[in-house]
Amino acid sequence: MMKKKLLAFVMAFVMVFAMAACGGGKDEGGEDSSAPAEKISVNVFAAASLSAVMGELEADYEAANENIDIVINADSSGALLTQIQEGAPCDIFFSAAQKQMDELEGIALVVEGTRQNVVNNQLVVVTQPDSDTAVTGLADIANAKSIALADGSVPVGKYTRQAMIKLGLLGKAEDPAAITTAEVSEQLGGVEISEQGNVSKVLAAIEEGSCEVGTTYLSDTVGHEDKVKILETVGYDVTGNIIYPVAQIVNKDADDVENAAAADFLAFITNDEAKALYQKYGFDTDVE
Repeated sequence: MMKKKLLAFVMAFVMVFAMAACGGGKDEGGEDSSAPAEKISVNVFAAASLSAVMGELEADYEAANENIDIVINADSSGALLTQIQEGAPCDIFFSAAQKQMDELEGIALVVEGTRQNVVNNQLVVVTQPDSDTAVTGLADIANAKSIALADGSVPVGKYTRQAMIKLGLLGKAEDPAAITTAEVSEQLGGVEISEQGNVSKVLAAIEEGSCEVGTTYLSDTVGHEDKVKILETVGYDVTGNIIYPVAQIVNKDADDVENAAAADFLAFITNDEAKALYQKYGFDTDVE
């Protein structure tokens, strides 16, 4: 049923542009009345850790679809969730965790049948290339002089806390994301922690040397090999899977043409060619 709905959207999209193409010509005075059609904007809310790969996907798609303008809003999945809940116009949401997508699905903002898991990621502990840190990985991260750590509302912050619980560094909690940064610092013996709003800010804190070590995603280190060194790639047995779901979002401000364009872009970023690009950026596309 969902495939039929998507097909209907795409057909509507094609018909509108076919009519627009045929509507050009000359007016009664013999002047050319044709004009460039206004571009259709597709608003994509994507986790900050997807910024690089989404930028390339955006460029590839727009090169083949000159009438479409893909507008990417990149931030932590928690911040993006809040924006959507508060009414920000969003056509596609690409989250770094299931929790945020579950919340949107719970309030009927996910277009039925469009949600799918796309990639898996891995948590890494990083430092500067010439660092003399005593830290070797997550298990002894308390030995750091300072740590860059995302807050619990950010998926990478939640997965870090979850892994720390698994390793016995933090006490058990019903919701790891609810453990505050101050509580993490206290349980790690009072180590200085600089709380960050997303993975990109964690990476920046390490690159500029304001923090000795930090936790981010493997994908975020791609292209930054000269600025950060990976101390440990934390296994899935410690973090659990770090699955990124994507879905089309109910946008009350969108018309059928914009909905069709959104459906088409969603298909584009989940096809086999896109999967190869995700792998280039350090993501694992072997997801269930």
